Amino acid sequence: MSLRVQSISRDEHLGFVAARASASHMQVPSWGDVKPDWRAESLGWFDEEGRLVGAGLALLRPLPRLKKYLAYLPEGPLLDWHAPDLVERWLTPMLAYLKARGAFSVKMGPPVVVRRWSADAVKAAIADPAAHRLGDAEASSYEPGALDVADRLRRAGWQQTEPGGEDGFAAGQPRYVFQVPFAGRTLEEVHGGLNQQWRRNIKKAEKAGVKVVRGGYEDLPAFYALYTETAERDRFLPRPLPYFQRMWSALNAEHPDRMRLYLAHHDGEVLAAATMLTVGEHVWYSYGASTSRRREVQPNNAMQWRMMADAHELGAAVYDLRGITDTLEESNHLLGLLRFKVGTGGEAVEYLGEWDFPLNKLLHKALDLYMSRR
Repeated sequence: MSLRVQSISRDEHLGFVAARASASHMQVPSWGDVKPDWRAESLGWFDEEGRLVGAGLALLRPLPRLKKYLAYLPEGPLLDWHAPDLVERWLTPMLAYLKARGAFSVKMGPPVVVRRWSADAVKAAIADPAAHRLGDAEASSYEPGALDVADRLRRAGWQQTEPGGEDGFAAGQPRYVFQVPFAGRTLEEVHGGLNQQWRRNIKKAEKAGVKVVRGGYEDLPAFYALYTETAERDRFLPRPLPYFQRMWSALNAEHPDRMRLYLAHHDGEVLAAATMLTVGEHVWYSYGASTSRRREVQPNNAMQWRMMADAHELGAAVYDLRGITDTLEESNHLLGLLRFKVGTGGEAVEYLGEWDFPLNKLLHKALDLYMSRR
């Protein structure tokens, strides 16, 4: 028997998230406030006894001049992805509910891990001339049941979004991320897992007098100045300052420690800054920024280590450094960022990626065409 899907209150949604060890920061109610161009709705899945057994944040984006919406559940929804009746009991009622709300297409990102590569496995893959992408290298571990979930989605008519954008980064959320497991490890053990270069750079920053401090809303312009410099250097389109101000206000109104800002100071100048997000036992390094000046004092390593130490103190089970390129070519300008993250001694993680269900095939195809020409 299928579950009942209906709109739920923010409090119900937050209560469901709070009862779980982990949920994406894009699946909490306040994330809808960060995205004013979308209409946000908290969805709940109820069983036969009226118990809330699943939840998700759906973002609805209207088509110009039409009362039709693209429904997007980034890194969600939060449900039993390995249930044998996943499609019939969980996803079919979600599609029916969203179609009734005017959705012509549904996009979601199942939080299901497929496989993992240890730091050593990633380093070996980078050094292997035969490995052009991370997927070419033998994974260190495989998650049972993940491919079965993918097969069930395909048979039900869901379409996996092909990795797009430059260097394997999709237009939506990253399929490949880099994470440092904290569960069951002391901070000393986490520090011991850093590679020699990282440990040396942290010491160098300390000797040079780099000070990492937590900032507030009033420090976001200082972060933003470095962020725009980083965008120009690394060739990506920066978000506007109001986006980060809205993030700060919305997320921290929901939970006082949902978003933090860190700044690395040296001789009266801010050399690096980063935002950190927390939901339950999952902590993300969200946005990072730095100047090209005085790189020799290693502000980025110092800042990351302070963030990792604070995340560990918060009780994090995982410190997530977010997206990585899956391309291993030396010519790839993002390979340096991958090497930086590998130095933490963590692991590369592949998720199932994003999936689309066209409820109106004509409108869905028109959207695909529009997105491909942007």
